[in-house]
Amino acid sequence: MEDTGKVSAGGLLGALLRWLYPPVCLLCRAPGAGDLDLCPGCRGDLPWFGHGCPACARPLPSGAGPLCGACLKRPPPFDATHALFHYAAPVDRLITGLKYRGRLSHARLLGELWASHAPVTDPPDLLLPVPLHPERLRERGFNQSLELARPLSRRLGIPLQPGLMKRVRPTRAQQGLKGKERRSNVRAAFEIAAGTVPAHVAIIDDVMTTGSTVGEMAKQLKRAGAERVEVWVLARA
Repeated sequence: MEDTGKVSAGGLLGALLRWLYPPVCLLCRAPGAGDLDLCPGCRGDLPWFGHGCPACARPLPSGAGPLCGACLKRPPPFDATHALFHYAAPVDRLITGLKYRGRLSHARLLGELWASHAPVTDPPDLLLPVPLHPERLRERGFNQSLELARPLSRRLGIPLQPGLMKRVRPTRAQQGLKGKERRSNVRAAFEIAAGTVPAHVAIIDDVMTTGSTVGEMAKQLKRAGAERVEVWVLARA
């Protein structure tokens, strides 16, 4: 008979670490709530995503039609987009701190928040973080999309397969480019690297603006046999 009173060594270690290093809000330095480095007040101030186009997550006014005009005119290569936040304060500051200052604690916080709100009604077969080109990866030292995807994979029990796709040519930063320039910038930038592409894939990205990057990835995944490609994005601009 199982002893329900037994506590694992890992559980004891976790409790000890939480006692020694209690969570502290990354935004205001107040005590965190539960296991999160975020206080209740700052959590309430987060720009949670509201109503949006189910295909591309373009923000829409309440009561608007199911699809935005752009997706009605030209459906995107992916089948659905799920966003957790609007790209606004203070989430934009947390993402910037992660990407450009290497604050991986931001990835842990944002990833845990994301995992608690992820769409799991029809879970994908695997999670695919947007890959960085090797030059950019050496420069930055980590892939922010991969770091955000780790808590999602762990908490949801969905396999994480960053090696499925690679970025085969360096591209300019998308920030500051117009829509047509963004599409041209990432054209033919991705290839399937190794492994079999399953039927249902979720691409993981930090910020989505026009969807050009994830759209190019979705095209490659569909050509390789994927039947459904979703985009899970932390923040929608």
